[in-house]
This record gives sequence, structure tokens and C-alpha cells, in this order.
Amino acid sequence: MTNPLAVAVLAAGKGTRMRSRMPKVLHPLAGRTLVENVLASLDQVQPERQIAIVGYLADEVRSALAHISGLEFVEQTEQLGTGHALQQVIPALEGFEGNLLVLNGDVPLLRPETIAKLVQTHVDNNNAATILTAQFDDPTGYGRVFCDQNYIVSEIIEHRDCTPEQQGNRRINSGIYCFNWQQLMTVLPHLKSDNDQGEFYLTDVVKDLAPVMALDVDDIQEIAGINNRKQLSDAATVLQQRIKDELMLSGITMINPDSITIDATVTVEPDVIIEPETHLRGTTTIATGCHIGPGTLIENSTIGAGTTVRYSVILNSSIAGTGTIGPYTHLRGQAIIGEGCRIGNFVEIKQTTIGDNTNAAHLTYLGNATLGNRVNIGAGTITANYDGVNKHPTVIKDKTKTGSNSVLVAPVTLGENVTVGAGAVVTKDVDDGCLIVTRGERRIIKDWRPRSIDPKNTEG
Repeated sequence: MTNPLAVAVLAAGKGTRMRSRMPKVLHPLAGRTLVENVLASLDQVQPERQIAIVGYLADEVRSALAHISGLEFVEQTEQLGTGHALQQVIPALEGFEGNLLVLNGDVPLLRPETIAKLVQTHVDNNNAATILTAQFDDPTGYGRVFCDQNYIVSEIIEHRDCTPEQQGNRRINSGIYCFNWQQLMTVLPHLKSDNDQGEFYLTDVVKDLAPVMALDVDDIQEIAGINNRKQLSDAATVLQQRIKDELMLSGITMINPDSITIDATVTVEPDVIIEPETHLRGTTTIATGCHIGPGTLIENSTIGAGTTVRYSVILNSSIAGTGTIGPYTHLRGQAIIGEGCRIGNFVEIKQTTIGDNTNAAHLTYLGNATLGNRVNIGAGTITANYDGVNKHPTVIKDKTKTGSNSVLVAPVTLGENVTVGAGAVVTKDVDDGCLIVTRGERRIIKDWRPRSIDPKNTEG
């Protein structure tokens, strides 16, 4: 494909049947919005220009897509049909000489291979337009595409305008096109809205262009549009099946994959085992040799090679590898865990960096802390990092040990090789090599009762 390629994505509609204030194209699907899924399918054609046509809540759509490098926006202030939408890109593409790919922002299941085939067919045949089509068993309600044995299109007729004989044609228009831009410009500015809806239809340009070719899609699921929450759910099922099939064929073991969900944005290396009820979301990366789940949620996090994670929640965090996380561990807020660590039962770690071979195995909270290497955190240890107004840091240096039920009142620093006695409350810094004990002397008072109890009447 040597001709320059531009892409226009129709993303202006509200999506009334979604029953949502949110623009339809911003509804989430497998870790991306609908329109982001559409844009992600372009990686095999590498267009020079990408233009999103926005309308309903345009500023919100622009903001949601601002991270996509090079994406341009044009606005369709009134939604007057697909032809009217495409007319809005005419000023943006002034002087452009090449092909224009037209996609719908609510058709998120297109494979990159299908788009590449459409563009390549268009270029190889020097078409004025190439239409992605499909053959449905029941095409009721869809416009029919009529073509000869060489797939040269003669006309497109809406279902309501078809004769009974024409309704027997099973080839339908997907609404996805590739145009020669200069040829399209001979007819696009002159579209008319003399129809029942008073709209400008892009299909009307076909009769004035030649040659126009149809290309049947191999998998009709790819052209499914999203108009309501049921269709959104159906699309999620399709994408999940694709994602998991691809991962399993690449060398990943999934136990009961139907109970697992994985976003399209997740990276999983070979020789990973994923157990039931595990959910991998966002920009998560799972390195080789990991054992993830069961019952685990990991989002926007990096899990290093050889790590085991069970029954845990990991958000926006990083684990270096070869350690054990869980069961029932919660890592969040940029927790960074070193090599070979054991972070265990009912441990919460927030905005904390932990060195290599450090253990926090039971019933612990570590917040706004920095731990060194080979630290051992006893059961029930907490960092008291919040004074009601501000968060304060705790530093625990190499080879230090905290006893059970100890409280480290931040800001505080424990030096290297410090031992904190069980039940200690540490409020000041502790030098290297020290033992700190804050418990009082044990006292036993015999025959003691609360003052509210009359010693003469001890029965209930």
C-alpha cells in the first residue's frame, strides 16, 4: 500500500438506546472505549492522518482521546447523517491526495487483518470506492448491496425499498468504506437530503463513483455495531474469547477460562498459569513463569517473572518477581515490591517501596513507607501514617524486624538490624542495631473486679 491513507472515524452520535449520558463511543469494552478499540484496529495500515468526527459532548470525547498521538478532531454540530458527517472533514483534508478509510466509532470488533485486506483490495484494484460487506442468513432491515460476479457494485438499496426478489439478496452494507479521496470529492459536497429522514446518506455517493467493489468479511461478528447495553455485553463476550484464545495458543495455561476476564491492553508472557475467577485489567503485564489466581484482580500493574499471586487485589503497583503474594493481599497506590518477597494474609500496602527478600506475612498495614532488604514485619504491625491532616513517611532499613502488634507512628525511621518488641509503639527514630521495647512491667492483681460489680452479688 503506497498511496497515502487517511482515516475518518464517525463518533458524533449520542447513542440514545444506550440510555446513558455518556457518549456511546466512550463506553468501555475490554479495557478501551469503543472508539479506542476502533482506532486500535488500524495498526496494520499505519495511516498518515486519523480524524475523529465528534458531536455529542464533543469536549468529553476529545478529552478521553487526547492521549492518542496525532489524532485530529472535527465537529459535526448537527447529526444529519453519515454523508453530512463526512462532509465535515473536507476542510481538514484540503489538498490531500490519497485514500480515505471510513470507520464507525461504535463498531469495535474489526480485526486489523480485515482492515488491511480492505485497503489493499481498494489499492490493488484502483477502485473509486471499496465497501466492506457481509452475507447474512437473515438480512432483514439491512440495506442490500448488489454486485456482479467480479464484486463490482451496481447499487445499494435500503431494505424498505427492495422488491420481494431483491430482498432475497443476502449481501449487506457494513457502513465501512475505503474511498479514493479525490474521486469522492467530486460527489461528496453535492449530496442531497431529499429522503424521509432529511439526512445526507453516504451510500448515495456510490451510484456516482466507478468502479465500486464489494469485499465480504469472513467473520460477520466483526461488523457488529453497538447500539445498546445488550450488544455491548455480546461484544465483550466476543472480544474475551478472542483474547483468551490468542493467549492460550501463545503458551499460557488458563484453568476454566470462562471465569477469567482479560483486557485487550494486558500483556501476558508464555508459561503463565491463570486460575479461575482472575481478572486482568488495564496496562497490566504478567511476566513468564507467574501463577496468578484463583480469585485475583490485577489492574495497571506489573508482575515480575516467577511470582505467585492468590486471592489478592493489586492496583497500580509493581512486583519485581519470584515472590509470593496473598492470599488476601491488597497492593495499591504505587506499591513497589522487590524480588523474592512474601506479602501474605490480610496485608495492605499503599504507596510503599519494599526491598528484596522482605516479608510481611500476616495482618499488616504499610502506608507511605520505605522498607529495605531482608526486613521481617511481624503480624499486626501497622504504620500510623496519617495524623488527620497529612500523610507521613516511615523508613525501615535492612534486616530490621518488627514484633507482633507493633505500631510505627510516622514520621519515624528504624535503622538497620533493629528489633521492635511485640506490642511496641514507636514514636521516635531508632538507631542501627537496637532493641526497642515499650511495654510496661507486667502486673497481676488478684481478686479484681470492675467497680460497677458488687462483690457480694457475682451471679448473673
